[in-house]
Amino acid sequence: MNVLSIQSHVAYGHAGNASAVFPLQRLGIEVWPVHTVQFSNHTGYGAWRGRVFDGPAVEEIVQGIAERGVLGSCDAVLSGYLGSADIGSAVVRSVAAVRAANPGAVYCCDPVIGDVGRGIFVRPGIPEFIREVAVPAADVVTPNHFELDLLAGATTRTLDEVTAAVAAVQALGPRVVLTTSLIADDTPDDAVDLLASEGGRHWQVRTPRLDVSVNGAGDAVAALFLAHWLETRSAATALGRAAASVYGLLARTAEAGSREILLVAAQDEFVTPSRTFEVTEV
Repeated sequence: MNVLSIQSHVAYGHAGNASAVFPLQRLGIEVWPVHTVQFSNHTGYGAWRGRVFDGPAVEEIVQGIAERGVLGSCDAVLSGYLGSADIGSAVVRSVAAVRAANPGAVYCCDPVIGDVGRGIFVRPGIPEFIREVAVPAADVVTPNHFELDLLAGATTRTLDEVTAAVAAVQALGPRVVLTTSLIADDTPDDAVDLLASEGGRHWQVRTPRLDVSVNGAGDAVAALFLAHWLETRSAATALGRAAASVYGLLARTAEAGSREILLVAAQDEFVTPSRTFEVTEV
């Protein structure tokens, strides 16, 4: 399989493509990474160096790939953090170009907007672009709980409210929704939930909460879920596999006390997770 991944990139550490590309490759997927930024490190350090690219620069790279005559073999497009609406438009036009060459290609949008405790951390106009343009163009979306509520225009606490919000997001266009970092009223304080939804059905995985705060984990889980969904076309199976791998990755990172996810050191977790979790239909 081939995946076109249009995301930010850091030289040191793991975020954006630097977090998503290797797990896909470790699972045997060929990745065509297109960078929207090239930074020395992720911005959580407070200081960084590098360049932000614009929409035409992204489309130029995709055009060059198209000129190799290979877009018809692209199985999916993956996008994450959008630095500007200009970049977002380039992503959506790139998706259209891939679908023109391969109508069966899938678009997985990780709608990065914000998070609980941080609120919205993207530029003005980006939340609206994601909700009104990117999400409707997507087949698969992977919001966290905060982003799910924002996309659905709701505040959810119970599982019934969450599944109603998922249905509202699916009504925008995507058929598969993976909700990460889900904290509902019945979620224990020492746990975190993930919910995968497809075809009116919902599956949940509950994993222990880990004392770790790192960048790039969301980028990795979106990539892993997409990889397994492409292989199995089962949201339930993809959920179980992605949750196990990300838990193993974060557990290794927590044990090491690392500020960066141990993407390379813990790479076996992507293929043979050291711990698995029950997938329950709810």
